[in-house]
Amino acid sequence: MTTPPRRDGRRAHPRARPGRTGPAWLEDAVLYQVYPQSFADSDGDGIGDLAGIEQHLDHLAWLGVDAVWLNPCFASPFRDAGYDVTDHLAVAPRYGTTGDLARLVDRARSRGIRVLLDLVAGHTSDRHPWFTRSARDPGDHRYIWADTDERPGEGFEASPGTRRGWYRPNFFPSQPALNYGYARPDPAEPWRLPVDAEGPRANRGALRTTMDHWLALGVSGFRVDMASSLVKDDPGHAETARLWREQRAWLDRAHPEAVLIAEWGDPAAALAAGFHADFLLQFGGDADGLALRSLWSNGTGTVHEHWAPLPAYFDAEGAGAVGTFLGDWRAASEAARLAGGGVIALPTANHDFSRLASGPRTAEQLRAAFAFLLTWPTLPAVYYGDEIGMRYVEGLPDHEGSMLGPRYNRAGSRTPMQWDDTPGAGFSTAPAEALYLPLDPSPDRPSVAAQRRDPASLLHLVRRLIALRRAAPELGPRGAVRVLASGYPFAYVRGERYLVVVNPRREPAGSDLPGTAAARPVLVEGVRVGAGRVAAEGHGFGVFELP
Repeated sequence: MTTPPRRDGRRAHPRARPGRTGPAWLEDAVLYQVYPQSFADSDGDGIGDLAGIEQHLDHLAWLGVDAVWLNPCFASPFRDAGYDVTDHLAVAPRYGTTGDLARLVDRARSRGIRVLLDLVAGHTSDRHPWFTRSARDPGDHRYIWADTDERPGEGFEASPGTRRGWYRPNFFPSQPALNYGYARPDPAEPWRLPVDAEGPRANRGALRTTMDHWLALGVSGFRVDMASSLVKDDPGHAETARLWREQRAWLDRAHPEAVLIAEWGDPAAALAAGFHADFLLQFGGDADGLALRSLWSNGTGTVHEHWAPLPAYFDAEGAGAVGTFLGDWRAASEAARLAGGGVIALPTANHDFSRLASGPRTAEQLRAAFAFLLTWPTLPAVYYGDEIGMRYVEGLPDHEGSMLGPRYNRAGSRTPMQWDDTPGAGFSTAPAEALYLPLDPSPDRPSVAAQRRDPASLLHLVRRLIALRRAAPELGPRGAVRVLASGYPFAYVRGERYLVVVNPRREPAGSDLPGTAAARPVLVEGVRVGAGRVAAEGHGFGVFELP
């Protein structure tokens, strides 16, 4: 989602609130995203569950991650893979019980891992009791209803109940938008209620009730789905930001160690709105997610038709440019400073976007990408399976709302985790036809077991990089960064202590780097530094300590 433009053509962001602080643990975290139905199946029904995640906590602890975000695990008919919720306070039976979630949180905490849940704040399922009741009651304003005979405009759907009129969905038609009001009410359109009307007030209270319920269970915070979508017709997201600052103030009082991480895609706006972090995403901000796509997107996997072709910096051809990312990152970093805190999250991929290993990109090319991800001043977010180079799987059918366009099928990024080389890849003992999604059919598909046995594997490299980041605060989000070269190779200094060089292209690359001759290798593959010059082999990277 993008921020509406102002009349001058630029985007208005909410006024920053200086002086805010957040939990210290987020500053040094490495986030790992788990798609529950695809991670591990403990009971052989073909669908991943909470007990399966618990069984593999040792993998996450061994890898070194210390915060795990679970995609929605709430009651749902799963028309949008769980983002259509029928009860925000109940675990979906396919995943287990609330007791299973409590045990997972407790066992994770004992390993130094925090668990974050997905908060679906802007809508529910059309089967939620709130909505079925609202569809019968013209006096209910929990949702946005136009009680008219004529459709009030594009984006409204006909009432499925006895109530006259139309409701407004938030994403798919099966996901009616919760009513947080309109920033610009209009008496001629009475469904445009103000943000302080009864329905919007009830929904703001329900948000706090939901968060309080799960935080009392021991979770450490939330990733907020479609965080910018709440208040409608909201230029610059000013009223939506006001709403989230209100929620953040409550959270700071009631649960000061909990975090809110936005799915906004525009850190400059989200951090000013009170979030502790926001992801750079394939959408959002003035450039519609160009910063992230300029790093990873190679035109395969999940591609919206309106995206202009763009060579990614981390492609073998070496036709990309890192400057696109740097410009947006610098602007977002300045916004974080003005907002008094907050971090920018940089993901390898997610459940809506292609994996790093997509199309022609090979496992060999991922090593430099991870070297960058884990040494750049952001909150790194590893999507499950990317640590072993799991591939985006082409040609899958639409499943639980995965298809968003002719070239945009999210199912390819949601296939079962590949734990070992057994027929079910260690994900499940169910027959292939019963699996949530098909496994990667490639005979050389990577697995955790095989890479654990190989010290030279991508998995071991990711583990070493995470350990290095943990041992060196200079490599975290608050360490200073100074760019020395922004072509091929990309070279930068962290905290005036570490030199990092990455060369994603297949051809060698070099650059003059005065003052680096005495740099000591720390974690290096295919990079040499000497006599004021750096030379990098194809797909090479290096982390060096400066004198």
